[in-house]
Amino acid sequence: MPGNAENMVTLTSPEHDSGGSNLSGATGHDAEDLVITDNSELGIYEAAIGGRTAAGLVYSRVGNRVVLSATSVFPEFRGRGVAGRLVAGVLDELRVQGKTATVTCPFTAAFVNSHPEYADVLDPVFPGPHVAGHGS
Repeated sequence: MPGNAENMVTLTSPEHDSGGSNLSGATGHDAEDLVITDNSELGIYEAAIGGRTAAGLVYSRVGNRVVLSATSVFPEFRGRGVAGRLVAGVLDELRVQGKTATVTCPFTAAFVNSHPEYADVLDPVFPGPHVAGHGS
């Protein structure tokens, strides 16, 4: 991702992004400003706010399935629901593309567990180890 990736915070739970369990995303002026792009060369879905990279979701492709591995947010964008909006946007796009997702990122798993409307995007054979009702 552009910028200094060393300063990014990798999210392992919803509390890391929002200071609580609100995964539905922030509202206000930033909500309209979030732009998600697929940096396929690096295998990262990137979220930008105001032209600045705010967060990333690392992925890999296995056939028609996308493995969502890790979500990271730059510290200055934490607590604003950016990660939740990034995950939702990626899952929405995968649904449109007819792809499925395997979730290995704990933050993304917590998001999916809190938003059952995304259950249809999960790969039925390999949903991911942290997804409620699936795996260990």
